[in-house]
Amino acid sequence: MREIARWLERGPSLVSKVLQRAGGIQPAARSRSTLGLSLDERESISRGLASGKSFRTIAQEINRSPSTVSREVGRNGGRVSYRAANADQATWDRALRPKLCKLAQRARLVKAIAKKLKQQWSPQQISGWLRRRYPNNERYHVSHETIYKTLYIQARGVLEKELVLYLRTQRVMRCSRQSSLKTGPGKIVNTVSISERPASVEDRAIPGHWEGDLIIGTNNSCIATLVERKSRLVMLAKVTDKTTKVVIDALIKQSNKLPVELYKSLTWDRGSELADHKRFTVATDIPVYFCDPRSPWQRGSNENTNRLLRQYFPKGTDLTGHSQVELNRVARQLNDRPRKTLDYETPAVHFAACVA
Repeated sequence: MREIARWLERGPSLVSKVLQRAGGIQPAARSRSTLGLSLDERESISRGLASGKSFRTIAQEINRSPSTVSREVGRNGGRVSYRAANADQATWDRALRPKLCKLAQRARLVKAIAKKLKQQWSPQQISGWLRRRYPNNERYHVSHETIYKTLYIQARGVLEKELVLYLRTQRVMRCSRQSSLKTGPGKIVNTVSISERPASVEDRAIPGHWEGDLIIGTNNSCIATLVERKSRLVMLAKVTDKTTKVVIDALIKQSNKLPVELYKSLTWDRGSELADHKRFTVATDIPVYFCDPRSPWQRGSNENTNRLLRQYFPKGTDLTGHSQVELNRVARQLNDRPRKTLDYETPAVHFAACVA
């Protein structure tokens, strides 16, 4: 925005306000779809109709489906009145945007979306839940992109701007995704590499295999997070610091809350907090597998969950004030949210079905 402001010889704040009013999205240059009929193909259709050819014959000449030719002629005047130039311009005009927002005249749908946003559901979760709840009613089918645009482009005048505060990022405008690479993995002896993990863990076929990590706050505060790979069920454990003794004790205590059949392995990042992993394995009979250096994607379910948890525990805040009761409440709320990877079923329901 500063570069744009310098180029326009204006202040950055003015550029920011303009982008906020537009929703922070730069509209793409308008272009024709490569899948649609070209002007040359429409002229071939027009000549074929003038010669009295059938739709099937014309379709073979331009290498298109007969139904494509039939619909093209039908929507642009029929056999008698079809003209290539007029049909081409009419198609371009019909594709003009913007059009009336899908949510503009559906008060009940807007009310349902606003309610779920206030429960801190993401637009994608809301979209998937609506399709499951109303599978045969397309009036209640709306994409997550439509919800985002309606939130950020206030000119649509449907969803209140204040609902943005219930989104996980709470951005004032939409931005591109940015990522950072963690460096400096702790050196741990006698580690078992993730490459030695059984194939049954990798394909998520059976429940009981967990991924774990710490989310870090200020003043050396942290929270231990655990995610079950098959159901994406979340468990949180309060730890007073990230020393290996404290973390291992918390993980042992957390493992005792589940039956042996539902805690078969643990995959962890190469943080020094698990330097004493052997003590955890001896106490619980649960093997620990470690990711490769600088490869957090190898425990992707846990990484994704940690990002969701930042909505409740923002970066740069002290995490020591959160009790175990509050952590259990947050975990329960996450477990009752529908997940796209589970076909919009909740982790709690999915985990219960696995147990049954």
